[in-house]
Amino acid sequence: MTDDRLIVALDVPNAHAALEMTQQIGDAVNFYKIGLGMLTTGGLALANELIQEHGKRVFLDMKLFDIGATVESAVRGLAQFDLDFLTVHGDPHVVNAAKQGAAGSNLKIFGVTILTSLDRADLDNCLLQPGDIKDLVITRAAKAFEAGADGVIASPQEAALIRALPEAEGRLIVTPGVRPAGAALGDQKRVATPYNAVNDGADHIVVGRPIWTATSPAQAAIDIVASLPKT
Repeated sequence: MTDDRLIVALDVPNAHAALEMTQQIGDAVNFYKIGLGMLTTGGLALANELIQEHGKRVFLDMKLFDIGATVESAVRGLAQFDLDFLTVHGDPHVVNAAKQGAAGSNLKIFGVTILTSLDRADLDNCLLQPGDIKDLVITRAAKAFEAGADGVIASPQEAALIRALPEAEGRLIVTPGVRPAGAALGDQKRVATPYNAVNDGADHIVVGRPIWTATSPAQAAIDIVASLPKT
């Protein structure tokens, strides 16, 4: 039985390459992430094909950010694609607008806390509020939940702290920045193993490069699922 706790990131050059990757992986994975980088190379068409023709679940990682009316309109359009998850930036006005756009659908809205590729030095360069990065993530997560987010995106290093929030009850946590033991970190800076991420409170983990660069992507996915805590 496929374990939907694993979401495979299809961060490959185009939709054709992504579809080929899903065919290589086959029944080993049921849940895929399609990111902003693929939007201009057939990302939405790929999402629709995976859902309608292959029965897969899709997490559309757009990280939307704009004025409320624009976000609401964009989400209302995306909700027609029968997607499972959609990301927006975790600012309360953005989350609230996205929830309004998703009303009447099964689309779950996830607020992005702080990107897992960023560290404190990066935040300083962006002139963002000083303070420990974990504290900022926890605060942003709580505010996103208060604004109605169905879940949040955060690094596995903050998963346990977010799970402990009263506002997190009944909400979901998705963690990118997950790397099997021994895998290269790539552009991620706040990482953990698949086991630790789930053990610390993540409902879903997102893994990309360690799977689609493996000799056998299907086996790589199977191995990651086998390493997760037993349900």
